[in-house]
Amino acid sequence: MLDRQVPDEALSPAELSRRSMLRRTGLLGAGLAAGSTVLGAAAGDAAASPAPPRGGYRWLAGDHHIHTQYSDDGKYRVIDQVRHAGAHGLDWVVITDHGGPVHAKLGVDKVNPDIVAARRDAGGTLVFQGLEWNIPAAEHGTVIVHPGRNEVAVLKEFETNYDGRTQNAGAPTPANEALAISGINFLADAMGRKRIEDVLFLANHPARKGLDSPHEIRGWRDAQPRIAVGMEGAPGHQAAGIPKPHGPGGARGYYDSSPGADSWPGYPLESYRTFGGFDWMTATVGGLWDSLLAEGKPWWITANSDSHSVYADTAVRGPNTDYNTHGKHADPVHGGKPDLNSGDFFPGYYSRTHVGARDHSYGAVMDAIRAGRVWVDHGALLAGLDVQLRTTDRWAQRTQSLGGVLHARRGTQLELVITIDQARLPNWACFIPKLARVDLIQGKVTGPATDRDTFTAPDTKVTQSFEVKTDGTLRITHQLGRLDQPFYLRLRGTDGNRQAVGPRGAAVDPHGPAMDVIGDADPWRDLWFYTNPIWALPW
Repeated sequence: MLDRQVPDEALSPAELSRRSMLRRTGLLGAGLAAGSTVLGAAAGDAAASPAPPRGGYRWLAGDHHIHTQYSDDGKYRVIDQVRHAGAHGLDWVVITDHGGPVHAKLGVDKVNPDIVAARRDAGGTLVFQGLEWNIPAAEHGTVIVHPGRNEVAVLKEFETNYDGRTQNAGAPTPANEALAISGINFLADAMGRKRIEDVLFLANHPARKGLDSPHEIRGWRDAQPRIAVGMEGAPGHQAAGIPKPHGPGGARGYYDSSPGADSWPGYPLESYRTFGGFDWMTATVGGLWDSLLAEGKPWWITANSDSHSVYADTAVRGPNTDYNTHGKHADPVHGGKPDLNSGDFFPGYYSRTHVGARDHSYGAVMDAIRAGRVWVDHGALLAGLDVQLRTTDRWAQRTQSLGGVLHARRGTQLELVITIDQARLPNWACFIPKLARVDLIQGKVTGPATDRDTFTAPDTKVTQSFEVKTDGTLRITHQLGRLDQPFYLRLRGTDGNRQAVGPRGAAVDPHGPAMDVIGDADPWRDLWFYTNPIWALPW
C-alpha cells in the first residue's frame, strides 16, 4: 500500500508486507515532493512476471446509482430495475434510494427484503443495497455496503445521523462540512469494527449545482481514502438531452443550473454543463480531476444511469400511492402512452462502469472499484478494453493496469499497450457504434496542492491521439520514452461526431468533447469512453 495516509493497522497482511518491502528499498514516496502523502490504493506491482491477458481480471459491467419505488421521486420495483440491468448486460447493480426522514424511518428497512429476493431471482446479477446520501453541505453521493447481517442497521444509523436532509444540514457551513467527514468516519468505524464487511462512497453528479467545492472533495478523500474513492465522471439522466418532439428537450444529466446561494463561487459558468455527456470536472483536461491525480491522489470516475423514470416507458405509479405513509410508492402500472418527457434510461441501456474483478462476487467488485480498475463508456462504444503500462525489458518486465502504480528504475524505457475490442453488435439504439479516435492524456505528479481549492493541473495535456481506421480488435503500442520523473496517464476515446477545443485551450486539448447544448444534445450522437489513470514512479 503506497498511500501513507492509510495507517498500517488498516492494511491487509499482504498490503502491509508490500509496504514494508517498499520502505526497506526506499520506494515509498520516492521521486515525489518532500512531505508528499501520495500515491494511493493500487494493484500490486507485477514485477515477477508479465500480467496475463486482460490483466487476469473478469471485466464486469455495472451501475452504482439506481432508484426504485422506495425513493420519493422513483416508481419502479427493485426487481424491475434489476431485471432490466441483467437484460442490458450488467453484472452488478447498487440500489440507491434517496436518503431523508421517510426513507430513514421506513424505506431502508422495507427495501431490504426486495433486494434479498432480487439477489435470489436475478439470474446472477449482483445486487448491492446502498443509499443516495444527501452529503451535508454538498451534493449527493452513493454509499455501497457489502451484503451482510448488519447492512440495514448500519445504513439506517448512518442515514439517521449523517444525512443532510434528515439533519437539515444542507447549507455550506463549516459545521455541516465537518458532519460530512464525521459520516465518512462512521462508515470507516463500522467496517473497522466488523459490523459490515466493506463500504464505499462515491460523489454523484459533482458539478451539477456547483455544491461540491474542491476542498470538500479533497477532505472526503483524505479523511478515509479507502472508503471515499471517487465520483461520477458522467452523470445519469442522459436521455434528457434528446430534442423535442421526440424527447424531453432538456440538458444531458439535467445539468441546466446556474450558480446559486450555496454554490462554491470559484467555479466558472461552463462547469454547470456537461461535455459529451461527462461532468466538467472529468471532461476538462487539466481540470479538477487532473488536479487530484497530479497530487497522486487516487480518485476514480464512474458512469451510471441514475434511473428514476425511463424515457419512452409506459409505466406510471400505481393508484392511491402514498409515499410519506408507506415509505414507498405503489407498484407501477403499465400500458399507458410512451413517456417522452422523462430523461432516464434503464440500467445498462446507455451508461456502463466496467470493473476488473478477480471473480464474480460482491467483494471482488468492491475491491476493483477501490483499486481503480475501472473504465466507463456510453452507448456500448467499446466491446472490451485492456490497458498496460510496462517496462520494455522483456526479461524482468514490470507491468501495471488501470489504477496501478508502476515503479521502475529512473531512466527505464516505458511503453503503453492498448488493446481495444471494437463494437461488433448493435447497441440498444440499434446501431453499431464506431470508435474514431483515442486520446492519451498525461500529467506530471507534483505532490500535494498548497491550495486545497485548486482545480487545475497546468502540466496535464493530451500528448498523443490515435486515429482509428480499422474494425475488430485494435492494438496500439506507444513508446513513452525514459522514466525520468513521476507522471500519470489516462485514456479517452470518441465516435468523433462532436468535438471542440477543451476549456483550457488548444495547446492542452485540441479536440475534446463539446459542451452539450440544452435542448439539442442527442446522447446517441456523441459517445465517449474514459479510463482511470495509471501512475509511473522512478526510483
